[in-house]
Parts: sequence; structure tokens; C-alpha cells
Amino acid sequence: MTDDETDITRVVRSKDDARVSYDRLSKWYDVIAGSSERKYRDMGLDKLGIKVGERVLEIGFGTGHSLVVLAHKVGVSGRVYGIDLSEGMRQLAEARVKTAGLAAQVELACGDATRLPYDTDFFDAILMSFVLELFDTPELPVVLSECQRVLRRHGRISIVALAKKKGLAVTLYEWAHTRFPGAVDCRPIFVQQTLESAGFQVVDATEMSMWGLPVDVVVARKALP
Repeated sequence: MTDDETDITRVVRSKDDARVSYDRLSKWYDVIAGSSERKYRDMGLDKLGIKVGERVLEIGFGTGHSLVVLAHKVGVSGRVYGIDLSEGMRQLAEARVKTAGLAAQVELACGDATRLPYDTDFFDAILMSFVLELFDTPELPVVLSECQRVLRRHGRISIVALAKKKGLAVTLYEWAHTRFPGAVDCRPIFVQQTLESAGFQVVDATEMSMWGLPVDVVVARKALP
């Protein structure tokens, strides 16, 4: 393989720039990307198999569509947590949850997933949809290490992400990401391999396509000691 086939491009935009960008985009995000991402996000959520009474975390909850679904699934005996870098997204998601009458079951925070503000062995499941590929390459194992830490024994994680595979669409997308990092802020990653390198045991992997770009939906379990 060539270096182009084995390496993933870097994320050069700062966290502060990303925060400002998503705050600005928050009111328009559903129009821009909401409908195109929905079926992939829903598949990732469904594959988690959420049960009544569980504690679930969504990292990068955006405008909050999955939070509502998760809150219904865990019921009144469970609880849903969410963390997102953008305050604008948090406000929109909070309003959506309140409108759905689920505010008592959902707790939202602004923050960086490289430092999750939750106790060890706290969650039964974690959902990340089109979020992991936003982190720069050295941060990927850090984020997943934090996910390992906060997951309980046998805890599971579902990752929906653009996947690094051979093809013209990926090549063109990476070119756009490199030259216009503010507008094309994420890039394809090796989803399954990244999870396995972080110590997760992959139990399900589905390959999909969005506008010709590969999308992987991968479910994994916390590795047992």
C-alpha cells in the first residue's frame, strides 16, 4: 500500500474555531446536514440495542434528535447524557428535549470529549455519529480511551463515521478537506481499526455510502481485563 492508502489526513482547525463555527451553524444545521445524516445516525442508534433503565451518553449530540429517541428507549428509570463542543447546539438540543417532555431524563453539557466529565464505569452505552472523524489524529486514541474509562463492564459503543477506503470520492473529499479545512472540517478515518487499536472488541460492522463516500457503522464492546 502507498502512504495515501494507509494514512489519514490531519485536522488543522482549532477547537476554538470549531466551536465558533458550530455555534454559527447550529440554527441551520438540520437544513444543511440533518436529513442526509439521519438514516446513518438512526442505524448506529438502533444497533446499540438500548434497554429500559440504562445510562447512555451521546458525544456530539448536535441539535438533539438522537437524545429524544434515546430518552424514550431508556424510559423513566434510565438517563441520557450528552456532551457537545457547541453552546449553540446545546441550546437547540435542550429546547428539543423540553418540547418532547423529556427534560427530566436528559442531562446536557458543553465540553471536549478528550476530557469527559463523568465517573469511571458510569455508562452502559455511548453513541457517536459523524463526530469521531472531527478529532485530529493524535486525539482519536485519547477520545476512545475516555470512552473506555466511562463505560461499564460489557459496555458498548456505536460509531458512525466517514470511512477511509480506496476510491475517487474519498480522494476528492480529502483534497477538499486539506485545502478548505474550515468548510470541510472532518475527514475519513479507519473506523474499525481505530476502535480495535483502542482496545474495543468489534461485534458488528456495516458498510454504507453517502453521496459516494463510504460510511461505516461499527458497534464494539469494552474489552474485558
